[in-house]
Amino acid sequence: MTGLAPLLRTLAVTAAAGLLALTGSVAAPAPPASAAPEPRTPREFVALDSVDRTILQEMRYTTPHNFTGVPVDGYRQPLCVLPRPAAEALHRAQARLLVRGYTLKVYDCYRPQRAVDHFVRWAEDLEDERMKKEFYPLVDKSRLFADGYIAERSGHSRGSTVDLTIVRLPARPTRAYRPGERLVECYAPQEKRFPDNSVDMGTGYDCFDTRSHTDDPRITAAQRANRQLLKGVLAEQGFVNLPEEWWHFTFRPEPFPETYFDFPVARRSVARH
Repeated sequence: MTGLAPLLRTLAVTAAAGLLALTGSVAAPAPPASAAPEPRTPREFVALDSVDRTILQEMRYTTPHNFTGVPVDGYRQPLCVLPRPAAEALHRAQARLLVRGYTLKVYDCYRPQRAVDHFVRWAEDLEDERMKKEFYPLVDKSRLFADGYIAERSGHSRGSTVDLTIVRLPARPTRAYRPGERLVECYAPQEKRFPDNSVDMGTGYDCFDTRSHTDDPRITAAQRANRQLLKGVLAEQGFVNLPEEWWHFTFRPEPFPETYFDFPVARRSVARH
């Protein structure tokens, strides 16, 4: 084999020289195999703003203001993506709220499986508690799986689950979170916790606490009325509330009740849908 290698090198040089003489250039080496293509997006999925531009969007997982403290895998643009039937149902709910002086605001919609995997990795890292003071002040991080706050699958990845709230009009702007700023418990009085233009729901979004249960008895009458307004308007359009989270609703019947998707949250994922 030691005598064969120089011969092969000579043949390669000769071939390259011949190609140069014929074309004036040497063929570039073959590129490395490209990364696997992104999962295809079913045509049923659309951007919510293509159905209703009046619904506010504050997509938390594209920012560091969430329980992980960093932007979450799979969220490439701050965009709500849903199957068209769910988006149209939100449009109908929005019409009911607008005449009463309110608007919907979504925090999260379709969630890629890679984002759920990110949550799982974060939950397994017991040393990372940078956002504990705000999002899970009373929960030991080692209990997040057992207590049901984190799971390896999420209904959001089937596409028809949405996290949302109600904002009174005219909507005031919500300031951006500044990484490293002082955190306040998510169940603190509204005027003390992180500012959000939502009506007072008793807790902030993604608050890992039993006070987030829709019918928790400790909330005030006004907070209960706000939660029931959200629940009632959405129930009229086919959305079912998760009792443990006042913000969490699933459209029924789900177009994809058995499928967990992983295409990224980006406008190109639903282009021309």
